[in-house]
Parts: sequence; structure tokens; C-alpha cells
Amino acid sequence: QVYLVESGGGLVQAGGSLRLSCAASGLTFSGYGMGWFRQAPGKEREFVAAISRSGGSTAYAESVKGRFTISRDNAKNTVYLQMNSLKPEDTATYYCAAKTFDAGSMYAITSYGYWGQGTQVTVSS
Repeated sequence: QVYLVESGGGLVQAGGSLRLSCAASGLTFSGYGMGWFRQAPGKEREFVAAISRSGGSTAYAESVKGRFTISRDNAKNTVYLQMNSLKPEDTATYYCAAKTFDAGSMYAITSYGYWGQGTQVTVSS
């Protein structure tokens, strides 16, 4: 069974930083592109960032470009999301996901078949 377990969320003031981690088990981690998504109360889940199997290619939502950095350590079966210069509008539950549809877009929720339970990020103003 596949497990994706996020950690690192919390409460931070605007301008602060957090580093999210997602530990994967039950799959050959290096065989999957990975993504981070977020969902704020009353809003749809949205794409944040994605990284290719090797880590050589990344993609970001415009709203986080230049502030967030996605990375992965295939030896540790872990993907990270470094979040700097956080804003109140970044407040959401953050989910990591494994891309199971090879032909699908890195940006599309439907390309990801395995999901974690999420970790809450709250940014106070």
C-alpha cells in the first residue's frame, strides 16, 4: 500500500518560512513525478509545484514562483517544499501527490493518483 505522509506545517507570521516534507512508502519513489497542491477553506484544490522523477525539471504556480522551491531526495523517498516570504493568502492545507498518469500534465490534479492526508499551513498577518 502506498503512503504519502506530509509534515512541517504550522503557524507562521507573514514573511516567514516553512519547509514541508512528504515521506513516501509502498512505491518506487524514483519512478514517480511528485507534486504539491493546496486547498484553502471554500476553495478548490490548486497546483503549487511539481518535480520530475530525477528532480531535473520543476514547475510552479505563478502565485508562488520565486518564493517556493520544490526538491526531492530519492535516497530518502522524500519530497520537500521550501516556502519563503509567506503571505496570508498561502494559508491552506498542503498535500503532496505522486503522478501516476505519465502522459498527464504536471499541473493537473487528475495526473496524480496517490495523495497524502495533508498538513495545515497558517500564515498570520
